[in-house]
Amino acid sequence: MKIFFNPLLLFLIIFLFENRAYSLSDYRIKEICQNNPKRTTCIKNLKIKKLNLLKGNKIEIPVIPFKK
Repeated sequence: MKIFFNPLLLFLIIFLFENRAYSLSDYRIKEICQNNPKRTTCIKNLKIKKLNLLKGNKIEIPVIPFKK
């Protein structure tokens, strides 16, 4: 039973966690940058990051520390 279960579990994990990147839609980018004072530069930067992500290049993601 273990011989059957281990490879099955391995294939299940491989197929569930494929290496996919989901980028933002153009509507979502405009929605995020709507309240930003530099709206055009915000949209431009997010679109460039989206294209780099779709090409497979690495992008920088800022980390905001959590405050209690």
